[in-house]
Amino acid sequence: MSTIEASAQVCFLTDDEGKVVTWNPACAALFGWTSAQARGREILELIAGGDGKPGWPALAAAGGAKLRMRFAGGREGLATLGLLRQYDARDEPQGWSASVLIAPADALSESERVGNTPLSDVVDLLPGTFYAINRDGRFILWNANLERMTEMTPDELAAAHVFEMFEPRERKQAMENFRRVFDEGAEVAMEMNYVSRSGRETPVIVGGARVGCNGDRYLFGMGLSIAKRREKELQLLLRERALHAASNGIVITRCAGRDNIIEYVNPAFEHIAGYPAIEAIGRDARFMQAPKLDTNERSQVRLALAERRPVNVVFRNMRKNGELFWNDLSITPVRDEHGEVTHFIGILQDVTATKQRTEHLEHEINHDHLTGLANRNLLWDRLDHAVHLAQRHGAMVSVILVDLDNFKIVNDTFSHEAGDMVLKVVGRRLLSAVRDSDTVARMSGDEFVLVLVDQPSVRFTLRMAERLRRAMTMPVAFGGNEIPVGASLGVALFPQDGATPAELVHAADMAMYHAKGNGGGVHFYSPEMRVASQKRAALADSIRSALEHDELFLLFQPRMDAKSGKVRGFEALLRWRHPKHGIMLPADFLAEAEESGKMIEIGNWVLDQACAFLQELRQLGYTGLPVSVNVSHREYSQHGFIPGLAERMGRYALPPGSLEIEIPEADLIRNPGLGRDLSAQLREVGVALSLDEFGKGISDLSFLRQLSVRQVKLSKAAVHEIAREGDSGGSGSRLAKTLIDIGHNLDLAVVGEAVETEAQVEFLRSHGCDQLQGQWFSEPLLPEAVREMLGQRHQA
Repeated sequence: MSTIEASAQVCFLTDDEGKVVTWNPACAALFGWTSAQARGREILELIAGGDGKPGWPALAAAGGAKLRMRFAGGREGLATLGLLRQYDARDEPQGWSASVLIAPADALSESERVGNTPLSDVVDLLPGTFYAINRDGRFILWNANLERMTEMTPDELAAAHVFEMFEPRERKQAMENFRRVFDEGAEVAMEMNYVSRSGRETPVIVGGARVGCNGDRYLFGMGLSIAKRREKELQLLLRERALHAASNGIVITRCAGRDNIIEYVNPAFEHIAGYPAIEAIGRDARFMQAPKLDTNERSQVRLALAERRPVNVVFRNMRKNGELFWNDLSITPVRDEHGEVTHFIGILQDVTATKQRTEHLEHEINHDHLTGLANRNLLWDRLDHAVHLAQRHGAMVSVILVDLDNFKIVNDTFSHEAGDMVLKVVGRRLLSAVRDSDTVARMSGDEFVLVLVDQPSVRFTLRMAERLRRAMTMPVAFGGNEIPVGASLGVALFPQDGATPAELVHAADMAMYHAKGNGGGVHFYSPEMRVASQKRAALADSIRSALEHDELFLLFQPRMDAKSGKVRGFEALLRWRHPKHGIMLPADFLAEAEESGKMIEIGNWVLDQACAFLQELRQLGYTGLPVSVNVSHREYSQHGFIPGLAERMGRYALPPGSLEIEIPEADLIRNPGLGRDLSAQLREVGVALSLDEFGKGISDLSFLRQLSVRQVKLSKAAVHEIAREGDSGGSGSRLAKTLIDIGHNLDLAVVGEAVETEAQVEFLRSHGCDQLQGQWFSEPLLPEAVREMLGQRHQA
């Protein structure tokens, strides 16, 4: 509907004061007043124009006029109001007859025709949301943009309350603005974050003003999305915060002829220069320059500024307190949209300490902070130089890689402070064993690399390496303890084993690993080691996937009562069903598991499987058969080992004493404090301690008495040295008998393991060994074979 339709039937009566007396349906349709609403209202309310509209006397005297009138729906338009005087039966004037004739569209001016366009035809064309709200806060009129933003249907919007559109923290301000519109006629605006039904958040600025319509008042308003503006504001805020947070001083200056006036400084500038922002802003940046110093650098800055180009210089400036400081200054021009330089950004860094500590920092960069030896940086530089000279003069260079044996155990057993002391002592010993022309470097952790230049022969290098190895064998004293030190040494030679520094170090590394795998000592690189190194790397990769692909499994070897022959328990033994190499024993892969960091994960898996096996035995009625599990130092020294055992005992409903942990005697003696703590903690969670490899090394009987140990297992060597039949008095037999007696004197059960011959069985049984275990009785069994064996013995 673009215009108001003309009608000749719009007529009504008024009294002498211009108040409506009668009102026909045509009037109600045109003006929007019902008959009841119209009666008694002044005709002047139908006339638009505010204070400039004619009064009733003038209008009556003129018999009407062509006026702008108000119509239903808030529309306005030109119409001719005709007034005709009415008389009663005595010919006395009584009221007026009024008629309204709507002006035809072609009689209106362009502005009048546009002004007559209905509001409902316009609101959907507006770029933002449009709304009309009554005093109760309900939406009366709105456009499609409001529906799209709110994701609400027309029925939902009609039922909604305006304050529901605001977040709780914004409602107080919204309610105050709403009151001001209706009570004070104020025009208001505010920003809000509208969250639609789908969760889409739209930042908008909403506003409105009071509009009178048909005697009522409404809030007419619009909302515009400010998402792009908000995004730009956030970007500017982020940049401002970045400038404030920067550790370097930042200065922004404005080009003003010869001067460059400071407009901004960040807090870092205030800290560096000592001038607060209020004292720096508005001044040319030259105010901090140190007189008569660094004139060449300042000339560079002046020329760069004049030529509007970047520059970087290092010179001295003066702080507010008069102190000089070295300033590393970078200046960059900033151009406007027309390409003109309007500002410069200066980034300054206080490098005074750097200047003063140049030599010290150079040493720090190239030397290890703990040992004072050359670090990786200096090592590669020295080695590259040595190779270059050797190529020129046809000389030989030796690279020796030294790796300390069992260094992690030193840290775990004696503390990290002790480990640091060992590294320092080893570094000094290596330095004292080589010439001044040679280089000793700490590569990483407990690895050292030596570069020996001008080697006359391989024999000379071998003697040097042996001297190094011997220098390492002396224990290190720390905290009243004698810490044993050993090392594996790998040697590579230039040009035989490598043409570049990287190739030489890699070759020495392979030789070192070969030495470590063969009990330590000194080993020279050979091409065969590369193949072994590749196999070792492949094995390490395979270990990482062994658990994921369910390749590990457990076997259980029974322990027999030496007298009755009954099964008294089982030892869990780990195996790996390798997809290429078949069944592998722990000795073939556990060392690599330690190196690759998988030992803890594998150990946890073994404990879970052993506990599950124990639970199954108990469910089958075999309640007195404990299962023992071997654990490494890395496993039981970790923080969560004991809590993990306690959790498993509860999860698998295992009674105290059903799970045994086997630890070699030498491991516990090496760290008595850890041994005592571990023994007590195992007892608290109901796990028994079994001492493995009893008699293999030095025993400390007074220490063993302090431990809560269930049993000792004779070392395999002691069992295997038991004399064969016909020589029962051999030295091997005497060792086994002595160990059995010691175990019994400590009130401990004694287990002979790795029993393989009848002579060993008879000797151990005759000398009171409590339990026996080994291939003579049974090979390690799968769980189903254990169940079958126990079933047969039970039936027998």
